[in-house]
Amino acid sequence: MNTLTDRYLAATLRSVPAQRRDEISTELRASIEDMIEDRTGSGEDAAAAEREVLTELGNPDRLAARYADRRLQLIGPTYYLIWLRLLKLLLSFIPAIVGTIVTIVKASEGQGFGAIGPGLVVAMQVAIQIAFWLTLTFATIERTQTAVGLPEWTVDQLPDAPARRGIPLADTIASVIMLLLTIGYLPFQHYQSSWVKGTDGENIPIVDPALWSFWLPALIVVLVASVVFEIVKYRIGRWTWPLFGVKALLSLAFAVPLAWLALSDRLLNPALGERLSWVAEAENRNSLGLAIALLTAAIVILDVIDTARKTRQQTA
Repeated sequence: MNTLTDRYLAATLRSVPAQRRDEISTELRASIEDMIEDRTGSGEDAAAAEREVLTELGNPDRLAARYADRRLQLIGPTYYLIWLRLLKLLLSFIPAIVGTIVTIVKASEGQGFGAIGPGLVVAMQVAIQIAFWLTLTFATIERTQTAVGLPEWTVDQLPDAPARRGIPLADTIASVIMLLLTIGYLPFQHYQSSWVKGTDGENIPIVDPALWSFWLPALIVVLVASVVFEIVKYRIGRWTWPLFGVKALLSLAFAVPLAWLALSDRLLNPALGERLSWVAEAENRNSLGLAIALLTAAIVILDVIDTARKTRQQTA
C-alpha cells in the first residue's frame, strides 16, 4: 500500500542514517498508529485522523533532523556572535585597504580617474570572499561539531558605561577647523602666499594652477562634504556603521585623486622648478609624488582602521 503514513515514513527515513532506519521506522510507525488509534477511539474518521496526526508531526525533513541530531541552521547560536563580530571587523578595513592599494597601482599605470572603478570592484570582491570563506568556516565547524574551546562569557567582559558622548565636541571642532584651514589654504596659496617666491618676488603656487579647471574644486567639494559630515556625526552622538561607510567614501574620494595626481606628476606646480632645482629633475618629482601617494594611502588606511575600531566599540 501507499498510504499517507507510508509516504511520511519514506520521506522521513531518506534523511536519517541508514543503520538506524529500521529502528526509527518501527518506532515512528508505532507512534503514528497509537496517535491515530487515540483519535479514532473518540469517534473520529480514520482517514481524517491519519491526516491530522501527520500534520501535527510536521515536516518529515525536520523530524528526520531531530532523529539524526542534525542542525538545520547555517550557523547556530553557539558560534553566531563570534562569526558576526569577526565578519564586521574584517569587512571594516580589509576591502578598503585592498581597494585603495589597487586604485593607487592602477593610477600609477596611467589610468587616471578611471582607476577608482577597478579599486571599488576589487574591494567588493574582497568583501564577498571574506563573507563567503568566513561563513563557510563557521558552518563547517557547526556541522562537524568541532570543539573550538571558546572562552566562557563573564561579567568582566562588560564594557564600561559611557560617561560622555561617543563623539566629543572638542574632536569635532578640531576636525572642522582642520578641514576649513585646508579649504582656505588651496586658494590662499594660489592668490596670496606660498613659501616659494619668484625672482622678482611674485608668488609661486605650490599646487599646479591648471588643476583649478576641475580637480581642486572637486577636492574642495569633498572637503566641504566632510565638514557637513563632522557636524552630522556630532549631532548623532556616536559612530554607526552607516556613518563609517560615509566616512570611508569621503576619505577615498579625497585620497584617491590626490594620490593619482601626485603619481602622474600633475599635483605640483611645474613653475617650482624655476626656483627649486631639485624639483626640476623628473626623477626627484617622481620620488616626491610616490612619497605623497604612499603617505596619503597610509593616513587613509590608519584612519579607516581607527574609525572601524571606534564604530565597533560604540555599536557593540
